[in-house]
Amino acid sequence: MTREGSTVLVTGAAGFIGAAVAEALMTRGQPVVGIDNLNDYYPVSLKQARLDQLSRRHGDLFHFLPLDFSDMAALTRAMAPFSFPTIVHLGAQAGVRYSLENPHAYVASNLAGHVNMLELARARRVEHMVYASSSSVYGGNAKLPFAVEDRADTPVSLYAATKKADELMSETYAHLFRLPLTGLRFFTVYGPWGRPDMAMWKFAERILTDRPIDVYNHGEMSRDFTYIDDIVAGVLACLDRPPLDDGKEKAGGSVKPHALYNIGNHRSEHLLRLIEVLEDACGRKAQRNLLPMQPGDVHATYADIAALTRDTGYAPSTPIETGVPRFVDWFRSYTGL
Repeated sequence: MTREGSTVLVTGAAGFIGAAVAEALMTRGQPVVGIDNLNDYYPVSLKQARLDQLSRRHGDLFHFLPLDFSDMAALTRAMAPFSFPTIVHLGAQAGVRYSLENPHAYVASNLAGHVNMLELARARRVEHMVYASSSSVYGGNAKLPFAVEDRADTPVSLYAATKKADELMSETYAHLFRLPLTGLRFFTVYGPWGRPDMAMWKFAERILTDRPIDVYNHGEMSRDFTYIDDIVAGVLACLDRPPLDDGKEKAGGSVKPHALYNIGNHRSEHLLRLIEVLEDACGRKAQRNLLPMQPGDVHATYADIAALTRDTGYAPSTPIETGVPRFVDWFRSYTGL
């Protein structure tokens, strides 16, 4: 179990999930050292607003450093004054479609950056590093729900390929250096303080400004939409339970101290149903611009979370009928729409 009051290094601390995890850690009394390069993939003002809220609420418990962890020399130098027995590595270049436009950003952050974090964890002999993978590693897997035992070697985007590579590199470090690692395959995460490149934000913004929403594959898509509070509960539950170096098989198949879990809602929602719930929350109907499938996208995601529930007690409890109105309430207050 994670020691009460022990410092946690959180990468991507200005991001959607990173800021929410930092908030939860500090709420339970753990100091957080947060790092983020504050890139402009989406407006830096939103990232800064998340950081400002963390600082306001938690004061000296929160120490933030603007830092690009793909620069090993800078990372080593910046971390020298700090002691942290655990790491939650959530920083990454996100987004499936952007990886078609700017592949080198993914190589720097998701490949070189992940190796740097593994090296930092090894040098510091950390007790556990939890890191972000993605449901996108399943590619066009036709079997639903996706289970961690399923093959995941046919990615349909560079983003997905980098996340699968992160899992493979982590397995190597668990093998060579007995480094306790847990990879979390996140399914579509949404909620207050979410990302502007995600469908939930785009749809809400367009519905509230009476502009048409782009509905890909003519709406014939399904996603395992997972509310941020459920995600955070799962991340902390994993952090508190490092995989043992006992030679027994872990979730995902490793016999090293390396576990892989799906973290989702275990409920795949049809895209058109999501739009209906958003319409109700916004109080107006959407104009729908029906379009074909986009390159790099998948038809459906659906998380089998049995392993995570078995090992940590993870039990997501927020249906979209509850979570979407919460998001819309926050969105309207943040944007003034």
